[in-house]
Amino acid sequence: MTEPVNVTDENFRETVLEAKQPVLVDFWAPWCAPCRAVAPIVEELAKEYEGRAGFAKVNVDENSSVARDYGISSIPTILFFKDGKPMKQIVGFAQKAELKENLESVLS
Repeated sequence: MTEPVNVTDENFRETVLEAKQPVLVDFWAPWCAPCRAVAPIVEELAKEYEGRAGFAKVNVDENSSVARDYGISSIPTILFFKDGKPMKQIVGFAQKAELKENLESVLS
């Protein structure tokens, strides 16, 4: 997958928790300016890490159950999942280098 997948409350388990590789999940909303700023960075990383990691986006306005389950109270929030468990979290806008550093640590 070269683009982040839009994930819903209904397919979160199979797409993220049951994924065979680590997954970066971007919790966002259309009205959130910092979310719109981080989106192209996540898309770049999806291309760079194709085959090594999965990338997903969760619109918190439309999928409040998943957001609530993981205590998402501020967006953007990036959660890094490995083996179905959240390993790292970044709240707020993050530069590409910070996202890559966290992703690399989850991949190792």
